[in-house]
Amino acid sequence: MPELPEVETIRRQISPAIAGKRIIAAWHTPNRKFVSASDVVGRSVRAVNRRGKYLVFALDDDRELIVHLGMTGVVRLRSGTSIDPYVRASWTFDDDTVLELRDVRQFGRVAAVAAGDYRLLPTLHALGPDPFDPGLTAREFYRALRKSSQRAKTQLLSPRPIAGVGNIYADEALWRACVHPGSRRVSRARAHDLLEALRTVLAQGIDNGGTTLRDYRSFTGETGSNQHSLDCYGRHGQPCPRCGNSLVRRVYDGRGTTFCPVCQRV
Repeated sequence: MPELPEVETIRRQISPAIAGKRIIAAWHTPNRKFVSASDVVGRSVRAVNRRGKYLVFALDDDRELIVHLGMTGVVRLRSGTSIDPYVRASWTFDDDTVLELRDVRQFGRVAAVAAGDYRLLPTLHALGPDPFDPGLTAREFYRALRKSSQRAKTQLLSPRPIAGVGNIYADEALWRACVHPGSRRVSRARAHDLLEALRTVLAQGIDNGGTTLRDYRSFTGETGSNQHSLDCYGRHGQPCPRCGNSLVRRVYDGRGTTFCPVCQRV
């Protein structure tokens, strides 16, 4: 699933391409998760924002078009006709360009809502602060982690303490901060290090255009390059870049996790 860096990469590419354009037609499959696509005909796109892993299209009528890419979703802009059985929704602009949402597995979602009112999207509604929110302090992050006795890795994958983090960047941040993914308590000092590590690995992912392991493609159709810069994720059996011991893989709460048993002690 595209994580924060992948969605932010798409947002940065898509915003200048469609901002200011008016939607003159829309199409969607019968799947109820995509029918809101047609609710925004006649509106103009003021800006393209991001909340966690969600793309948020700000419209000129104080509404927002929310797009979640799911596991395999891709958005792309085209001219002319296209026949693709995996396109689930499309929006035609006043310059005859067409924005398409292609989603092979149909785990994505489209919703048109009043700006800031995400009650129809419970996961988005419950999102915690963005990792890059300047108002998010290490103290607040520590307090959020203390509210649960779940494992550290599981908490990072939850949307409540912090938004937009998935499997790849959770493993990377836990490794950088020397936090064991199975720990049920994170100290104040480690919470500070973990927040800084999250910001570092997410920023690196954005700078590298995201991580492509299989499906992810940017708005321009390119693969990301961050997969070549990973220190921990997917490298089980290889030497830890920090101490040289072998990285191991374990399953915590149903999620495969790679870490260093020496650097990341419980």
